[in-house]
Amino acid sequence: MELMHNGKLAQQLLQEAINSGASDVHVEPLGSEVRVRMRIDGILQELCRLSWNSYTTLVSQLKVLSGMDIAEKRLPQDGRWQLEVAGRVIDLRLSTLPTIFGEKVVVRILDREQGVRRLEDLGMSSANLSCYRKMNGGAQGLILLTGPTGSGKTTSLYATLQELKQEGLNLVTVEDPVEYKLEGINQVAVNRKAGLDFATGLRSLVRQDPDIIMVGEIRDRETAAMAVQAALTGHLVLSTLHTNSAVGAVARLLDMGVEPYLVAAALRGVMAQRLVRRVCGHCAASYAPTLQELGYLAPAAPSLLRCGQGCAYCRGTGYSGRLAVQELLPVDEAMGDLISAGASKVALLSHGATLGWHSLYADAVDKVLAGQTTVKELWRVGIVATRLVQEVKNVH
Repeated sequence: MELMHNGKLAQQLLQEAINSGASDVHVEPLGSEVRVRMRIDGILQELCRLSWNSYTTLVSQLKVLSGMDIAEKRLPQDGRWQLEVAGRVIDLRLSTLPTIFGEKVVVRILDREQGVRRLEDLGMSSANLSCYRKMNGGAQGLILLTGPTGSGKTTSLYATLQELKQEGLNLVTVEDPVEYKLEGINQVAVNRKAGLDFATGLRSLVRQDPDIIMVGEIRDRETAAMAVQAALTGHLVLSTLHTNSAVGAVARLLDMGVEPYLVAAALRGVMAQRLVRRVCGHCAASYAPTLQELGYLAPAAPSLLRCGQGCAYCRGTGYSGRLAVQELLPVDEAMGDLISAGASKVALLSHGATLGWHSLYADAVDKVLAGQTTVKELWRVGIVATRLVQEVKNVH
């Protein structure tokens, strides 16, 4: 792309990223030149290269816009501001990090106009969607969403809150940070410098007569214990954990020191998810799968699969947009008994299959067979046929 040299470099780069649907912009000093990349559908794509003079100008402009100390280059800084693009208000968060070649800058882009998505728009299968709504249908209990950073857990939480919201209910959240402002919901932002963390916020908001509580993340024993206690005392509690599978959430809570009988009594269900890129609808074409792909998809044996060929719409990647791949593990009384008794993961999943559990791997394969994504995407995000899945494949 051609670059301006009239003091509007920052605005030009940000507008290009916003128009491309990017979630982040990375400005990376590499020595003699500077690389600018933007993250689209979870993948960093190069936008341009800058001279050193253009880089220093860009960093100064971004620091001024975000209210940072323009002279401080030795320490990390954080800032934020808003930008209006084509009548849309965009929230921008800036983070700087000193490296051996200069300050690396990342701009996080949050587009309010996109709004909070509906559960129907997350790519859930009809069976998973029905199961998830049933899990959230009670007046109390703990619902957990699991997965690595960037797997869409917060997006799914917001969609859930939007669906649960109704007159007559008090919904309160404690988040780090508050990514989107939700109308009719009381949202609290974590402020560790002031002493407000997840545990402190949760301890305070349970005194606010809430019906539904959302805790951005359970990171420690204190927060876990308080979330479980809140779930046992008449509240529906939604939160996230960093585990690789739905059943792994049980072990994680136990590792945090929560007693098995309390986990069994409080937990209503767990949803694990990953995000994969969608095949571009503008350039998708059918092709015969390779032997390696057939081996990965077995026992299914499709004669044709679909992939994008690369076009202007998808910037030559063959993908446009993302969808979630998920597994849900409901918890009923019998499952609670198994948790209390210290049952193995295989035993928990064997019973979960009778309640509708469908493995993350199996859901991913279904989406490949439906032409929504590709086997390469499943490899990229690490969805593999694990030994545990193979051990329980005969029960779902």
